[in-house]
Amino acid sequence: MNEPEILSATPHAVAADSVLRQLASRSEGLGHEEIAARRQQYGANRLPTQAPPNWAQRFLRQFRDPLIYVLLAAFVVTLLLGHLLDSAVILAVLLINALIGTLQEGKAENALAAIRKILRLQAKVRRAGEWQNVDAEKLVPGDIVQLRSGDRVPADLRILSAQGLRVDESLLTGESLPSDKSPVPVEADAALGDRHSMLYAGTFVQAGRAVAVVTAIAAQTELGKIQGLLQETNTLQTPLIRQMQRFSKTLALLVLVLSTVMAGIGLARQLLPPFEVFLAVISFAVAAIPEGLPAILSITLAIGVERMARRQVIARHLHAIETLGAVTVICTDKTGTLTRNEMFARGLRTHASWYEASGTGYAPQGELAGAEAGDKARFAALEVASVANDTQLRQEGGNWQIIGEPTEGALRALSAKAGFPGEGYRRLASIPFESAHKLMAVLTERPDGQRRILLKGAPDRVLARCGSMLDADGSSLPIDIPFWERENQYLASQGLRVLALARRDVDGQQQESLDLDSLGQNFTLLALVGIVDPPRPEAITAISDCRRAGIQVKMITGDHAGTALAIAREMGLVAGGESQVLTGTELDRIAPDDLPAVALRTQVFARTSPEHKLRLVEALQTRGQVVAMTGDGVNDAPALKRADVGIAMGARGSEAAKEAADLVLVDDNFASIARAVAEGRAIYDNLRKAILFILPTNGAQGLVLLAAIIAGLQLPLTPLQILWVNLVIAVTLALALAFEPAEPAIMERPPRNPAESFLDWRFLLRVALVSVSIGGATMATFYAELSAGMPAELARSMAVTTLVLSQALYLFNVRHLQGSAWRRSTLFSNPIAWIALGVLLLLQLALLYLPPLQRVFQTVPLQPRHWGLALLIAVAVFFLVELEKRLLRKVA
Repeated sequence: MNEPEILSATPHAVAADSVLRQLASRSEGLGHEEIAARRQQYGANRLPTQAPPNWAQRFLRQFRDPLIYVLLAAFVVTLLLGHLLDSAVILAVLLINALIGTLQEGKAENALAAIRKILRLQAKVRRAGEWQNVDAEKLVPGDIVQLRSGDRVPADLRILSAQGLRVDESLLTGESLPSDKSPVPVEADAALGDRHSMLYAGTFVQAGRAVAVVTAIAAQTELGKIQGLLQETNTLQTPLIRQMQRFSKTLALLVLVLSTVMAGIGLARQLLPPFEVFLAVISFAVAAIPEGLPAILSITLAIGVERMARRQVIARHLHAIETLGAVTVICTDKTGTLTRNEMFARGLRTHASWYEASGTGYAPQGELAGAEAGDKARFAALEVASVANDTQLRQEGGNWQIIGEPTEGALRALSAKAGFPGEGYRRLASIPFESAHKLMAVLTERPDGQRRILLKGAPDRVLARCGSMLDADGSSLPIDIPFWERENQYLASQGLRVLALARRDVDGQQQESLDLDSLGQNFTLLALVGIVDPPRPEAITAISDCRRAGIQVKMITGDHAGTALAIAREMGLVAGGESQVLTGTELDRIAPDDLPAVALRTQVFARTSPEHKLRLVEALQTRGQVVAMTGDGVNDAPALKRADVGIAMGARGSEAAKEAADLVLVDDNFASIARAVAEGRAIYDNLRKAILFILPTNGAQGLVLLAAIIAGLQLPLTPLQILWVNLVIAVTLALALAFEPAEPAIMERPPRNPAESFLDWRFLLRVALVSVSIGGATMATFYAELSAGMPAELARSMAVTTLVLSQALYLFNVRHLQGSAWRRSTLFSNPIAWIALGVLLLLQLALLYLPPLQRVFQTVPLQPRHWGLALLIAVAVFFLVELEKRLLRKVA
């Protein structure tokens, strides 16, 4: 039994018979003993799996947070003290927060599962001289596999023979057009998309047939390597999570220190019984910690999800919405995202003139305009485009689609726009397009009975068969090769895929067949046609918007460098004079230490592999950039997972890409990304507003209790009253901030620095000012009522009402972080805020006037003078904050 040698690392660059020899295989296939031995050696053709964390493990992970630790301690202590209502409220907050986090996890495992499904298929394999169908999992290196149109490639294969083979490799390369395949070796350093002698697992045979030998299975395939990258790639924490963790640790430490100080002073001075001191300390911890904040953050992000959906963006991960607001670089694919993913014939170049096509996509609507209306070569070229064509156009639901090849669909639409009839032709024979000869020829009988060979293909192959060219008046001239070569080069430099169109009349009625050997020379060149996947006009505008917002946009594509650069210029990604584009091969030559600087200054990357995309994302992140990455193929999954925001295509994206991504574009349109960035910035602003609103509430309550316990005074608020204020404020007023519209000119400002805390000096100044103002007013109200001889229940009811009304008016301060709250244009821009204010007042009235609530919360009804005084204090706090904002605007 032959043992396989060590297979060359570049089977695409080695002759097919040499690969067979290295694999100790042969054309009749492996024998049964060889198969058994290799299965033992290599294992099954199945991507490896690992057990994901179960639901319980993910749930318990949600409690690893300093603030959560403090709340858990408060829950245990209140439970031991018999304060069951306090304990129940704290526990409910903890459980809701943990459930939300649990549901958000697990996306990486789902992405891996989506990749593994790709290899679950059948394969036709030759073993011991007989063809048989087997599960793809049973393939081994050296197996001989047969493929035909419609098959999915079951493993990595080296082509032994092929006929008209075209393979859709967009899954791995992102390239929109199918790749022509043949057994001919290619260069050893060829990019993945240029390895025309190889077939890769998971790709799709679009046309033709082939016989190939298995070179790699399971984890050794290109698809398996992507899975390995995905498993090794760590998801970065979002800027908000990093900031919230820093904030949580700081606040938890501060609460613990102050609680210890309070307990020490209270017990040392013995102004209150030890039990009351201990209860006051617990009340302080509950008051100072914004337990409603996690829920408000999650609700604000959830509302953002709904807003994003209206903008054609589906959010799979809540925190990604906020991260969009911090994005500094967007790495985007070309095909279908920046472009329409529809081939469009931009025009014809005859010897006499250039004819520009109008319209969009495959729709046969528009015209073909040029200077020479009577150009005979124009009509003749349209005849070739229409008749030497196997693709049909059809309209479905108002959209024009093709049945066949995209390039031929573009030619069909071009002919229809120009009004070429196309009826009455009878095809007698044809030579189909193959990568080996790069042309298609059709022997046809015209409506007048004249027989003619119509030829289209790569310009170099067609020009080599032409001895003349057709002039505008219909006369034949000797072909001007330099002229056509210059025109071909010019069109190619514009990012166009160029085809040459030619014809030759056939004398008599004898010729009934056509083959490559008898095709011959002496064709008459008619025209060149330029075809392109055109840019989306709205994407051009969106790129301009992103640049004004301080966001770099970089194109990372599997397409060729020339095409990528031409589209980049048209999109405004690079200036007209710039020509820098880096290919995957060139990236491989750059030292790792130099890559971040190169990645930052380069806008276009072509012929890239999954490893290149991942390396570019990581390189940009090392420079402190917040990176959004778009993708649609399995090859994009590792980079999507690694990026700060992974954005998958919804219409044409693979399931693996969608599962690895944070966001999914329903319409595959770059313009939707720009709109989502604006929404992300608005959501971050609303989160800041919610935090800036909630913290002074807790700060005021904590300050009241801290001052009372240190001074040994009667507590102005009970623990249940504190929880009441926290809950009603969070449920009503804080929630209203989630519905705030975007601030003016939100896309005119640069991205925020993700390293900076949202607790800047302005933020802290506001929290301190409002906490002291509201806390001081609450204490003053309580002790003033006590000194006037009022019962403690009335004084506390007055204190709670003062606290609630002050927070209610402070809501309108915080709706605008820097601007005035009195702007008429925005005062009523958020009706939810006014509804929340009404609900809050109803709840406060219920607290004071409904007997059941009076008994639970120890409150009593207030007199009109109490309401008037509380409202007067709230108005004073409102104007104090507006004065602070005005002074800070002058300082700025």
